[in-house]
Amino acid sequence: MPPTYPGILLDNQIAWSGEEPPVPPGRAVRVVVTLLEAAESSSEQGQEMAAVLERLAALPANEDLSDPVAWQRETRQDRPLPGREE
Repeated sequence: MPPTYPGILLDNQIAWSGEEPPVPPGRAVRVVVTLLEAAESSSEQGQEMAAVLERLAALPANEDLSDPVAWQRETRQDRPLPGREE
């Protein structure tokens, strides 16, 4: 299997994100690029994230949690720190 060199194609230029191929500067080199996935626009990603957050906000809250501070103390089960005895 031939070596691969990860990079990002931006404005028809490749920015290498890992090891660069061993090519002398100023030398033209033929390359083969395989797109593994279609790039989403940032607005599409933002809209998808907003939809997920709306679904998360619609989930029912934990109604058994009447005293969140007491719940946190019970959950954390603090231990005394060395040299800080009361």
